[in-house]
Amino acid sequence: MGVNTAEQASGADYYHVLGNNIMTTSLDKVVNWARSRSLWPMTFGLACCAIEMMATGAARFDLDRLGVLFRASPRQADVIIIAGTVTHKMLPVIETVYEQMPEPKYVIAMGACASSGGVFDTYSVLQGIDQALPVDVYIPGCPPRPEGLLYGLIKLQEKIMRERNSFGAAIGAGKVIPG
Repeated sequence: MGVNTAEQASGADYYHVLGNNIMTTSLDKVVNWARSRSLWPMTFGLACCAIEMMATGAARFDLDRLGVLFRASPRQADVIIIAGTVTHKMLPVIETVYEQMPEPKYVIAMGACASSGGVFDTYSVLQGIDQALPVDVYIPGCPPRPEGLLYGLIKLQEKIMRERNSFGAAIGAGKVIPG
């Protein structure tokens, strides 16, 4: 059985047989794409920023189109949005909720109070959640607009897409290498 070299040279057979159905990529890119497009944030509203967070999830801004579904259980969430003023009395609760979240987990500090304590420079207010948790994205404002939270979530998606060894870390072979 011979192969017609004229057809092979033209490449027409390859497009006929395979079409446009081949995609090559790394497993990390596929895993990161899936994880970044299905963020499930834990709702942790502490002050007025929580109202803006709720507005972002409503029909006008519609976080569902980005794959963002708010969860009420830390065991189902991979992002915690700290929205509002964090007091020292509330900090142990936040840390417990954060520890209950499965890996990989991300933290968004929403608003001036969560990022730096805001105007509350008192003994009872934590001057930034980054003193207790590793923050991935800061969203400025008092209170920040819903567009700010959308932008922060998009930046978190971009950060997740830059990570390496995501699949290896998921199966217990090493840790995720931040991008």
